[in-house]
Order: sequence, then structure tokens, then C-alpha cells
Amino acid sequence: MGFLDALFGRSKQAQPNLDALFALPTAALTLEASAQMHPTGVGAVCFRQVEGGPFARLKDEITTLLGGSQPDEVTDDYGYTWLVLQRDPARMSELCTDLHAVNSTLESNGFGPSLLCTTIGLRSDEGQGLALVYLYKRGTFYPFAPVDSASQRRDNALELQVRALVGGDLAIESDVSRWFPVWGAPGL
Repeated sequence: MGFLDALFGRSKQAQPNLDALFALPTAALTLEASAQMHPTGVGAVCFRQVEGGPFARLKDEITTLLGGSQPDEVTDDYGYTWLVLQRDPARMSELCTDLHAVNSTLESNGFGPSLLCTTIGLRSDEGQGLALVYLYKRGTFYPFAPVDSASQRRDNALELQVRALVGGDLAIESDVSRWFPVWGAPGL
């Protein structure tokens, strides 16, 4: 950032850092030990759908990258597409590697501007769901803890607790107004 940018209040936009996804297994271990939140083994990449042949070929490429394991494709109520990956919950590192591969493949094939977020699901022994959400365009994470999707209530206290617990493991989004709810996200 240059002098004039600082003078006029302009700031440099954060850049995606897909390698940050590799910190998720450490954060998951922290949450298991400190908050009894366990990985569900479900992760997803959310993006604006692009129709046509190029995306169909890209999905085949992703399936090949994942060793023949085809991701489930889900479209949410807002028109976003989720590529959902399921792995053994004990193999969190493999899930993160797969999520990185999907994001990288989409990005390198020109779909980077369409990428919205990546999520991994966790669940407490009592059944409370939690997602660690990676904001692609910001390069940061935030927790999302839905209580009731129908009435769109979330557990803000749990989200703040998770922020405090994993703040040393993940780059947490400092602007809580950007902690967008991802109602109906796969894995919750």
C-alpha cells in the first residue's frame, strides 16, 4: 500500500490463501479438546454456478483429482452450488487436502471470482452443529453455529468462544459483520 492509498483511506483488498485450509485439522483438534466439538467428516465448497460444458468437464477433472470419488452437487435456496465431500471424520487432513484441490481447480480454471466459501462441519456430543467457514475473497475464517435453521437463530456465544479457542490456529475474520450465516450448509 502506497502513501496516497493511506492518505485517502484506501486499503489493499485481502487475497485468498488456500493454503490456510491446511490449518483446519489443528483447529479441529483444539475444538475437540477444548469444546468437545468433533469433525463430521463433511466439507463443502460453495460458489455461484456456471452452466454449460466447461463446468461439466471441470467436475470430471475434480472427480479424477479426488481419486474417483465424485463430490455431491447441491444447490441451496439462494442459487449457490455446493460441492460436498465426505470423508471419515478421523481423516480431517485428507478432507482438507481434497477441499484445497477442489478450490485450486476451480480457481485455476477461471472460476475464482465465483468462489464464495468453504466449510467444514463439526458437532458436539449434544448435537450442536458448527461450521468453520473460510471466506475465499477475504482469506479468513469464522465460526457459524446454527441453533434453529427454521427460525434462523444462531448461537453467538458459541461462535465467540470458538473464535477465542482457534484464533491461534486460524486467521479469524476480525469484522464480525462479515460472519454471514450459511443456513442449510452441508455438514451442519
